[in-house]
Amino acid sequence: MHFAQYYLDCLSQASYLIGDETTGRAVLVDPRRDIDDYLHDAEAAGLRIELVIETHIHADFLSGHLELARATGATIAFGEAAETGFPIRRLRDGEHISLGADDGQGVTLTVLATPGHTLESICLVLREHPDDEVPYGVLTGDTLFVGDVGRPDLLSAAGHTPQDMAARLHHSLHTKLLTLPDATRVFPAHGAGSACGRNLSSETSSTIGDQRRFNYALQPMPEADFIRLVTAGQPTTPGYFAHDAALNRDGHPLLEPGPPPALTLDEALAARDQQGAVLLDCRPLAAYTRAHLTGSLHTSLDTRFAEYAGSVVAPGTPIVLLADPGTEQEARLRLARIGYDHVLGHLPDPTAVLNRMPALSRGSRRILHGELALWEPQLDKGGPAEGARTADAEPVDAESSAARPADDMPADATQADVQLIDVRNPAEYEAGALPGARNIPLAGLPHRIAELDPARPVVLYCRSGNRSVIAAALLEARGFEEVCDVIGGYEAAAGAGV
Repeated sequence: MHFAQYYLDCLSQASYLIGDETTGRAVLVDPRRDIDDYLHDAEAAGLRIELVIETHIHADFLSGHLELARATGATIAFGEAAETGFPIRRLRDGEHISLGADDGQGVTLTVLATPGHTLESICLVLREHPDDEVPYGVLTGDTLFVGDVGRPDLLSAAGHTPQDMAARLHHSLHTKLLTLPDATRVFPAHGAGSACGRNLSSETSSTIGDQRRFNYALQPMPEADFIRLVTAGQPTTPGYFAHDAALNRDGHPLLEPGPPPALTLDEALAARDQQGAVLLDCRPLAAYTRAHLTGSLHTSLDTRFAEYAGSVVAPGTPIVLLADPGTEQEARLRLARIGYDHVLGHLPDPTAVLNRMPALSRGSRRILHGELALWEPQLDKGGPAEGARTADAEPVDAESSAARPADDMPADATQADVQLIDVRNPAEYEAGALPGARNIPLAGLPHRIAELDPARPVVLYCRSGNRSVIAAALLEARGFEEVCDVIGGYEAAAGAGV
């Protein structure tokens, strides 16, 4: 058997190439849109990709099933409940997919219908030989993660309540996955950082036995308690999720490789002013905060670039990349992985441009956590919400050392009510928040800006100072003048006892 996991750190996404080395027949499960690695490895191993299986209709990335079907002639397969805008093979609960010879021997996958995360969700039990008592493993998609289970709230807009989907998830876990032997390896579709759950481990595989013992959602409890547990505290979904789910269901244009065209500064500004393009600064945080084009948005390539871009840029918006030389193609590809194909071009060497044209730039306003105490009497008393607490001190993240404070926050800022906004996810906020903070997660900020008063100062913070800079850029682009963020975020402030 040939078995390979492909893990994409920037999206916390896993895909799998499985083949029978005797026959050369192979399947690919949950592929990303850029497929060259799969094709290269399959050819090197003497494998033919005959089937592309999606464990469900993904929302957090644009899948590569259409690209693979074009490149290999493979059939696309989903769970039986899937409704798509293109031809598919429907996989039934209990169906066996044999990659071996006609005698029925060889690598075999067994389909388990496991609704809960979505209606069409499936898992795939993998055996090297069809009569193996203990399976080699199970590909669990977004039904079971290492340390968590799939969130049940993504279909609310389609009329399925989170409680109904959570009940289905409970049934799928306990009547399907947890009946497998403890030694069965678990291979999920996502890991830590994904917005498809709230407590995912950084480990990319586990076993059924370990998950039975250590996964909080699989501990013995009444179904009603499970439903309450998994429907609470889920991360706010980025704005691109619904867009990607629709494209994965209905079909999307095939990926066009290659770097974006180079634009002059005048062309970049004209794209912004005449076509409504977003100027997206992809440089490292320290470079952006030092100087950036006024009105540009920011998310760095050295973090969860595509997810954060999809949190603050609406799907379909034209984009001009402001990227360090040699990184523009990577930025374009990572945006394409979430279906953001409308990249008009890039501005070569934006740092050099800013040095030549200082009148078009500004620096980020940043404060040290110790300065929060000066503003405490003026803080907007909108939070923290009931249940939030100030957590024990934690070590300061090294990311904070790359930041620098700005000294241009208005001197009279303390005379107005300061709006202190925590842009972390709800579970992070509930575990500990700064006194007086309100929780508006980064992914929800574009739709909740109206809750903030642009005439009053805004102070933003996150865990360690990355998401807060992204949020500050968004507010500045929307016309907020007095915006700053806390260097080092909650970790630095809590560590200092603020």
